[in-house]
Amino acid sequence: MPSFPPLRLLGLSLVLVAGAACAARHDARLPHLQLDAARVAVVGLSSGAYMATQAQLAYPEIFPDAALVAGGPYGCAGGNLQTALSSCMKGAPAIDVDALVANARKRAAAGEIGSLNALAKAHVYLLHGKADGVVAPAVAEAGAQFYQRLRDGDPALAGMQVVDDGARDFAHNLPIAAKGADCGQSVSPYLGHCGFDAAGEIFHQLFGTPSQPVADAAKGRVLDFDQDALRPDGADAFLAPKGYVYLPPACAAGKPCGLVVALHGCKQNADAIGETFVKDAGFNRWADAYGVAVLYPQTRASFAPLNPQACWDWWGYSGTDYDTRHGVQLRWLVNAVRALGLPAKH
Repeated sequence: MPSFPPLRLLGLSLVLVAGAACAARHDARLPHLQLDAARVAVVGLSSGAYMATQAQLAYPEIFPDAALVAGGPYGCAGGNLQTALSSCMKGAPAIDVDALVANARKRAAAGEIGSLNALAKAHVYLLHGKADGVVAPAVAEAGAQFYQRLRDGDPALAGMQVVDDGARDFAHNLPIAAKGADCGQSVSPYLGHCGFDAAGEIFHQLFGTPSQPVADAAKGRVLDFDQDALRPDGADAFLAPKGYVYLPPACAAGKPCGLVVALHGCKQNADAIGETFVKDAGFNRWADAYGVAVLYPQTRASFAPLNPQACWDWWGYSGTDYDTRHGVQLRWLVNAVRALGLPAKH
């Protein structure tokens, strides 16, 4: 299969895998914050968007709000790589949204994912570009339809807010405020200079109006931490040894703090592009204005299981329960949020 950006699954060089395998261990632990459980959200691009919707559906009591950039509906791949590469990226064959909604309701009833009632006041923002040649616009539209039909089919979910932002002209990337020539391309590091500040719009959609004006640059600190220390029951979550967290000054000073979990796309992890996504995606300066920390987990590339481009698991390389409450990466995310200070009742 030829190589392509954040959701490409094959063709990554052995150099990347070797670099990930040889990375030094980092022993720093996540700081404990005065975390406001009412302001916790998950955001993702591409494979990170699929992972974000999995996190929201599996643990809606923890992640009531989500922003999905260039991703598709929950459960799309059904544990099948070929389905992931065809229907869930190219939209052919077409995605059966009603079947996915029915399956989500069935899984919730069985306790495999969280109670859908926890989404009664959820905010879901779906952003995708008309020029996206990697995840077809029809796939992203199916993602929006999934939430709309989930909401419209259950009176208890009437308060769910679903915003489908699919009319903008950009390729498979996360648009940033600066302008340049790569908005219509899907090239590393997949931050398109489109003159549209996606990070700012994401914060606005999820949290409303900021408590203070946004500055031109972030004023807080980026810290790294030991991701292996958060392995659920010691199980390998197929993540890199080191992850990152951004702390606004207010959060570092011990004031109540929200949290955004920002999930990169394939080939957008630190082993591939350094700290570019962590520092340049635009989230951090908005985090200052909203009093929200930003967690940047990092995946790792591997050939066994097959994940050479360091994607988040949205088709089953980490196990058949990858998109349920038992999925190892999802349990890792919960451990990380709890380590940051999420109250035990959530």
